[in-house]
Amino acid sequence: MIILAILASLAAICALCWLLFTLAVFALPAFVGVTVGAWAHGTGAGIVGAILIGLVVAAITLAIGHLLIAFVRPIWLKLAIAIAFVAPAALAGFHSTHGIVKHLMPSDGWQMAFSVIGAIAVGITAFVRVAGMATAPAPSGQGLARA
Repeated sequence: MIILAILASLAAICALCWLLFTLAVFALPAFVGVTVGAWAHGTGAGIVGAILIGLVVAAITLAIGHLLIAFVRPIWLKLAIAIAFVAPAALAGFHSTHGIVKHLMPSDGWQMAFSVIGAIAVGITAFVRVAGMATAPAPSGQGLARA
């Protein structure tokens, strides 16, 4: 029975890590959406209105990020936009990794070391995903070898 609990715990950790790596790019839009939703709730929009406004603003933030990365020409500006998306993802990676390792390691030094490694891994993954937003897919049929 204990072995099943250990295996279930490992499966849950793996699922949460996969979810973290998959959704890391959306950390900035989520943060902006939650912030605007909290502001809207504070101004009297109600719970449903705050959720709707937060979702709309998060979607707009993501769309603006996609458009800016796709259409901005200078590479330094694309890098700045990518960093704006990667920094919150790396911060989320640090805190989620720290939440896992604080239950596994008693040493504060090792907790911080593994948390920084987790932040770097999530940041690199988010950067690769953001960089993938900048590449436009090639039109089908062009540049393909045919038999």
